[in-house]
Amino acid sequence: MTWSERNTHHGREWTLDSLVAAKAGHRVSLVVPARNEAATVGAVVTRAREALMETAALVDEIVVIDSDSTDATARIAAEAGAAVHASASIRPELGTFPGKGEAMWKSLFVTEGDLIVFMDADLVEWDTHFVPGLLGPLLTRPEIDLVKGFYRRPGEHGLDGGRVTELVARPLIALHYPELAGLVQPLAGEWAVRRSLFETLPVPVGYAVEIAALVDTLAGPGVDAIAQVDLGRRGHRHQDLFDLGLMATQLLAAVARRQGGTAAAAVDGVDRIGVQQFLPSETGIARTPREVGIHERPPALEVR
Repeated sequence: MTWSERNTHHGREWTLDSLVAAKAGHRVSLVVPARNEAATVGAVVTRAREALMETAALVDEIVVIDSDSTDATARIAAEAGAAVHASASIRPELGTFPGKGEAMWKSLFVTEGDLIVFMDADLVEWDTHFVPGLLGPLLTRPEIDLVKGFYRRPGEHGLDGGRVTELVARPLIALHYPELAGLVQPLAGEWAVRRSLFETLPVPVGYAVEIAALVDTLAGPGVDAIAQVDLGRRGHRHQDLFDLGLMATQLLAAVARRQGGTAAAAVDGVDRIGVQQFLPSETGIARTPREVGIHERPPALEVR
């Protein structure tokens, strides 16, 4: 039996009542990293709170980590019932970096759950069964430490993992980590992890947090500590192609660090690297230099 056959589940395998019963002795934190998501974060928090805290006692806290938003994200999330923390204000003596991974790392200092579920704040087509689905393997299989979601997305293929997944993450996995090749959507923003694992991992401050967690889990407890769950259908806001180029750079840097040798030496001790992008202009081609943050936080246990 292959890893995919052993460790792929469907969210319908567990009822909400069965998971609430299995939760005995655990605390669950739902963490929503957010930056300028005022249009969607309120609905994400409200629906999760009503279904998973008030109707069924599956989630113990909903925490929004606001990453330098310039809109009303923090206010709307708080009004919807979340505990809201500005990423920069959490453990300020440790400094602050922009990025999704930074918000997720900082969440370890303001949450109490031994099981942590991460959900993106920009969801527009989803359902509250995402959270129980991700918790299913953690609550029923003690050998599982990390659970990735996968889903059908609006678009040409429906089940593709997105442009960065198909063009960068999946080729990297095929070349360097074939044990992870059975993951349908390795960069999915909806995933769950045991605190006991996540607080031992180094965390890239940007978008490479997901692939880094998978690679480091593979190197630690091993591929059989990873499961994936079919969550159905999901829709979210798409990013501009040029922003995806920066995301891809962060993934490549994180994998280079974990490869060692000359690959790691190229990014060792480097917090930011420059990327040159080009756009047409009235006079020809305009060079647009952009900086990409590739800093990594140490395991949270080391700075507690």
